[in-house]
Amino acid sequence: MTEAQLPALTQAVLAGAFVLSVLFGALVQATGFCTMGAISDVAAMGDWTRLRQWALAAAVAMLGFAVLAATGVVTPAQTLYASTEWRWLSALAGGALFGFGMVLASGCVSKNLVRAGGGSLRSLVVVLVTGIAAFATLRGVTAVLRTQTVDRVAIDFAGNADLGTVLADATGVAPGTAALAAGLVLGLLLLAFSLASRDSRRPLNLLAGGGIGALVLGMWWVTGQLGHLAEHPLTLEESWLATNSSRAEGFSFVAPTAYALDWLIFFSDASKRLTVGVISVAGVVLGSAAMALARRDFRWEGFAGTPDLGHHLAGATLMGVGGVTAIGCTIGAGITGISTLSLTSFVAVAAIIAGALAGVKYQVWRVERAA
Repeated sequence: MTEAQLPALTQAVLAGAFVLSVLFGALVQATGFCTMGAISDVAAMGDWTRLRQWALAAAVAMLGFAVLAATGVVTPAQTLYASTEWRWLSALAGGALFGFGMVLASGCVSKNLVRAGGGSLRSLVVVLVTGIAAFATLRGVTAVLRTQTVDRVAIDFAGNADLGTVLADATGVAPGTAALAAGLVLGLLLLAFSLASRDSRRPLNLLAGGGIGALVLGMWWVTGQLGHLAEHPLTLEESWLATNSSRAEGFSFVAPTAYALDWLIFFSDASKRLTVGVISVAGVVLGSAAMALARRDFRWEGFAGTPDLGHHLAGATLMGVGGVTAIGCTIGAGITGISTLSLTSFVAVAAIIAGALAGVKYQVWRVERAA
């Protein structure tokens, strides 16, 4: 790789991320894939169909990542989720905030990006507020609070804080073999759960779950393989092109929303560069808009009133703070993160579910109180 070839390769990485993001937005718009909706379906109606969609997406991503890691396409220790610290309290607190917030905001960040593409001005406000809150938690006032409280509580590992490392230490098996075994076993268990009912095996559900999982894998390949340089021609260091973390990154939407706002506001600043995260936010909105227009589902939507506005603003703020603190959202931690077997992501997913269940109960209480 020469310096002259860098721009073309960077553009290829961004183009690949954009195509995958457009497909992501279109697929969610067409199938109704929604983690918050899945949790509320189970809590309110005992319907597990959409939760099995999510399980299928997680299974495909986990099984695929295990193979990518075993074949050397992506190195788990070089991803955004790799750390020698298990920040369980950050994941627990951030996940709970995010889960509760996404119920107030009528969906997670990715779902609101999709709805914004379908004409929802309400979701556009949610996305903007989430981005501001996320940026504050990355570098602003809530970042100080985060780093001085929950981030201080962590368990140090000799290696990467993931399930594969735990299994390797417990059994004496080589880390790579342990990670492959853990990924395959857990992925197959999720796959079995996702296909356990007849409804979950319908084409729409298979497309939703399988498609999202495949797109997550595609993003891992784009950032971890296509954009990977063993030796950057300028720095002579290992590098991953067009990522905000300078590591391999997968689909996630809280911090990228903040980066997208930062890029737009400081567009004329030469130091601000277009990244995979920024292009993903734009791609999801455009993909959703294209699908909504093609299906004639595009329609303008606003807030029902002041209480509705207040709840969505509160929910967006909680998602921005919680998503950054937990290092991921329902997609970032819930599918992308756990595909790497990150212990922090597993805790974040459990906390998101708990927070969402609490949010559903709160919304039920509101309705009963109003009645």
